[in-house]
Amino acid sequence: MQDAFCEISFAEKVRSFSNDYLKCCAYISNIQTPQNFFTKKLYSKLISTSQVLEDFLDFHGAKNNEAWFFYRELSAAVRHLSRGANSQKHISNRLVFYDLDDTQKFRDEGEKTLAFLNKTLIKLSPVILKEAQRLNITIPDESFGPEDFPGITTSEMLDYDIDDEAKDLQKKYIVKIASEFLSVSGNFDHLGFYEPYDVDAMLRVVPDKVNEVEIRRFEMLVHNLQSSFDTYVIHGGFRFGNRKLRQLRSHFSVVFHLLQMMGRLLHFYERHLYEAGYKNIYKKVQEQLSAVVDPISLLDRTLNYALYYACHFLSTGKETAIEILNENVERDSIKVGIPVKLGFHSRPSLLVAKIVQHYGGQVELCVGNDRFDASSVLDIQWAGGKIQKENIAEVVFEGDARALQDIRILAGVNYGEDTMGKRVPLPKELHYLR
Repeated sequence: MQDAFCEISFAEKVRSFSNDYLKCCAYISNIQTPQNFFTKKLYSKLISTSQVLEDFLDFHGAKNNEAWFFYRELSAAVRHLSRGANSQKHISNRLVFYDLDDTQKFRDEGEKTLAFLNKTLIKLSPVILKEAQRLNITIPDESFGPEDFPGITTSEMLDYDIDDEAKDLQKKYIVKIASEFLSVSGNFDHLGFYEPYDVDAMLRVVPDKVNEVEIRRFEMLVHNLQSSFDTYVIHGGFRFGNRKLRQLRSHFSVVFHLLQMMGRLLHFYERHLYEAGYKNIYKKVQEQLSAVVDPISLLDRTLNYALYYACHFLSTGKETAIEILNENVERDSIKVGIPVKLGFHSRPSLLVAKIVQHYGGQVELCVGNDRFDASSVLDIQWAGGKIQKENIAEVVFEGDARALQDIRILAGVNYGEDTMGKRVPLPKELHYLR
C-alpha cells in the first residue's frame, strides 16, 4: 500500500505553501493608495493563499506549537479580514444596480469600512514578512504587480437581450419569499438599535447578544431568500422589469452581503481577539494581533456600520414586501362564529392577530359595513365591542387565503379556549402560535 506521506520535508513544503501568500504580502506592503489597488481579484488571492497555508499549518500542529502559532494566526487574520473586505467590495461595486433609496450615507460608511480593512491588511503585511523570516521561510524575490489584480468594473455593459421576466411568474413563490422576508425582518428586530454603540456598549453586546452563531443563522435565512428568488422568480436577476421585485431583491441582497461581512469579522474577533482566559502563549499572540488589528475599530465597523444597515434595510424593505405580498396573494373570505360566551377579548384577539402577522398578508374582519385590521389586537377588540353591542353571532374575514384557512381552524376550537375562558390545546396546524 502506498504511503500517504511524501518525502518532502516540512521546511520545504511550508516555503511552497507560503510562496504566493508572501508575494501578496510583499505587494500590499508597498501600496500607498489602497482604494485603487485592493480589488476583488486581490482579495480572492489573499483568501485562497491564506486558506491553504492555514490548512497546511493546522495539519502539522501549528495551533499547539509556540514557534509557529503566531504565523498561523496571521494567516487566519488575513483570511477573515479579506473575506470581510471582499463582501464590502461587492456591495460597493453593486450599489449602483441596487434600487435602494437614500444610499449616500450608506455608501460613505461602506467606504470607511473598506478603508479600515484595507489599511489593516497593509499593517499586517510587514509583520507577516518579518515572522516568515524569523521562521527561515524564504521571501520570494518576485512580487505581484497591479496588472495581476485588475478591477472587475469597466465602462461597458453587455447587451440586455434575454428577457428573463417570465410571463407567468409563479405567484406562490413570490408570496412565499415576501412572507419569509417579513418573518426574517421581524425576528431580526431584537438586534436593532437607534444610536451608535459606544465602546462599553460594544464590549457588552459582543459576544453575549451579537455573535457569529446568531449572525450566521440569519445569513443563511437571507441567502435562502435570494436563492429562491433567483431560482423561481427571475433566474438571472434583472436590471429592468418589475421595479417592486427588483427593490425587494435589492433589500435582501445587500443585507445578505452585510451579514456575510459581519460573520467573518465576528468570527475573527471572537476566536482571535476576544479575551477568553487562554494560556499565556495564546494571550501573548492575542496581544500581538491586537496591536495590528484594532479590536475597537473592528467592532465599530461590525456593529455601527454592518449591523446598523442590515437592520435598516430589513426594516425599509417591509413596505415593499407587504405590497408585493398583497398584490400576489390568493384572496378569499370565510364566515365563522365568534368566541363563545366571552367574545373577542384579549386571548382570541391575540391569536387571530398572530395568525395574520405570521403570513404577512392583509386580512380584514368585517362587521356589517365596518372593516377592521385583523393583524391588530386593538382593532379586533374594537370590533368585539361592536359585535357584543349588536349581538352578532358570526363574522366575515376577508384577505390572505393562507391566514383565513388557519383562522377557520382556530374558530373550530373556539379560538383556543373553553366557555369559561380557560386555555385549551391548539391543533397541530397552529403549532407556531404556541
